[in-house]
Amino acid sequence: MTDSSAPSPDPSAVSSPASSPVPSSPRPPLSVLELVGRSDGSSAAQAIESAMRTAEEADRLGYERYWFAEHHNTVTFQSSATTVLMANAAARTERIRIGSGGVMLPNHAPLAVAEQIGTIATMHPGRVDLGLGRAPGTDPVTASLLRRGEADPQSFAREILALRGYFSEANAAPGSRVHAVPAGGTDVPIWVLGSSVNGASIAGQLGLPFSFASHFAPQQLAEAVAIYRASFSTESPTAQISEPRLMVGVNVMVAETEEKAQRLFTTHQQMAAGIVTGQRQLLQPPVDDITSVVPERVLAQIAGMQTVTAIGTAEQVVERLAGIADATGADEIITVTYTYDPDDRLTSLRLLAEAWGPGAA
Repeated sequence: MTDSSAPSPDPSAVSSPASSPVPSSPRPPLSVLELVGRSDGSSAAQAIESAMRTAEEADRLGYERYWFAEHHNTVTFQSSATTVLMANAAARTERIRIGSGGVMLPNHAPLAVAEQIGTIATMHPGRVDLGLGRAPGTDPVTASLLRRGEADPQSFAREILALRGYFSEANAAPGSRVHAVPAGGTDVPIWVLGSSVNGASIAGQLGLPFSFASHFAPQQLAEAVAIYRASFSTESPTAQISEPRLMVGVNVMVAETEEKAQRLFTTHQQMAAGIVTGQRQLLQPPVDDITSVVPERVLAQIAGMQTVTAIGTAEQVVERLAGIADATGADEIITVTYTYDPDDRLTSLRLLAEAWGPGAA
């Protein structure tokens, strides 16, 4: 992604207020992005079970959505079979919306996506979202084995139109007599995922909700938000909402003290360093001094990827999230948290929900 001179929300460290400030507008609902991180010393089965336990807790705490990412050929994340994870999480929860964050559409035939998502939506009506992206979700070699088509905007738009058709009562793509059983009539909401101004423009022109990956690609956040709103159209045959709806991703780590939160966040920093250096690894334990395990030059590099981050006590994180929501006009915030110990993630989830206010929404 190319850099942009457009300003991002203030990335400065949060302060330590005595109590949470009241934002200028109602707080947007909070959601969770799940990549099924695997900690060093644990198994893939344990990582998946931890993700399901976290989904259950997010459901209990009142989070709005629980979305699963799509990643391939990486030891760090166990989220290669997104729809399988979605189905399991939906069966183990009661209220929270379960979705993909997202399905990388060029890797999958729209008919197959509609059948799989439609099946989950039929079993759990009114609780399923379909977030779609154009990125491969993997390295070039693996992508060459996965990809079945082009990732250009025109192909992406055509395939979204086909999906809209499959989820409609007609249960068919425009001009086709093929039906995606049992997707018909499920009307699964579609979101466009993006990390650049190009993704924002596509989402706006298609008249769809937009989720921006500011948790790892914040450089174009402000510009992308402006372009999404300016390009939004209800005239597209893919349009499903009457006005723009924006979700932004934020790295979050909440603990009882700021010092503990900063220490726990070193697991995230080590993970990001592995991505930047091409030396991916399992999630590592937190450390007292991050420079003892990650070189300064790499830390400087990943710092630019983590400006949209909220770390600290619940009060500090609430203030930071409220500031990001005000700066971007976000309708929703999706949180991203990596911890070595799954219990630390559950604690972060709980502390934030309790401080954010009723039911995290």
